Amino acid sequence: MKIRKVVFPVGGLGTRFHPITRAIPKEMLGIIDKPLIHYAFEEAIAGGIEQFIFVTRQGKNSIEDYFDNILADYENKEGKTKYCFCYVRQNEPKGLGHAVLCAKDIINNEPFAVMCADDFIYHKKSCIGEMIKQYNGTNMVAVMTVPHKDVSKYGILDIKNEDGNIVNAKSVDEKPSVESAKSNLAIVGRYVLSADIFKILENLEPGVKGEIQLTDALLKMIPSVGLAGFKFEGIRFDCGSKSGLLAAILHVAAEDKELSPIIEHFYKTKL
Repeated sequence: MKIRKVVFPVGGLGTRFHPITRAIPKEMLGIIDKPLIHYAFEEAIAGGIEQFIFVTRQGKNSIEDYFDNILADYENKEGKTKYCFCYVRQNEPKGLGHAVLCAKDIINNEPFAVMCADDFIYHKKSCIGEMIKQYNGTNMVAVMTVPHKDVSKYGILDIKNEDGNIVNAKSVDEKPSVESAKSNLAIVGRYVLSADIFKILENLEPGVKGEIQLTDALLKMIPSVGLAGFKFEGIRFDCGSKSGLLAAILHVAAEDKELSPIIEHFYKTKL
């Protein structure tokens, strides 16, 4: 079945960027001339996605306004667009699993994608598009190796076997300790999921940090659906942190012909 829908969980509080995120959603923070959510949107379009479901909350209206304003850029000569935008309210941030569950009625029992805009993946190929190409009914997550000291920040796979850029998991653990982690292969914010996950999420007890963890639902589905990790190409920046956002801005600027001389001059004169 063609994967047409993506869920963007954009209801988080963005506390690491206070005070600016008291006025501007984290997903609207810019990398040069486009906000984070726009980069994720373009990646989704390149992957063949047609319906965009934003799980949002109070104070995030600028996201809706932004996409209203750019919709004309994606219209054909008849003034029509094949893209559809939906907005669902998440009354309070209860975890990624809860945010995904909020989109259940719109997904309508189809396989679907989930993209976290603050995981910025920089590459010519669409990460989510490459995942969709390889999706075969098994739940799939984007994965990358991280330093062992950082495993407690991620969902970590326990690897069963590998086949090229696909890793099959026998288990997954959300934010394990350094001592208990089974590997250093970490999930980042790209998922292609079976709609059966909603049956699990509806009855899932809160996990780490008292939140409904998507990772916990993936774990429960391994015996029936399986779990595959996709080793993506490109560079991932954690733009949920100040250092990650700054690194992403500098990297994109360094690739730009007009901006790269400014970066070079800064390095020569300030560093």
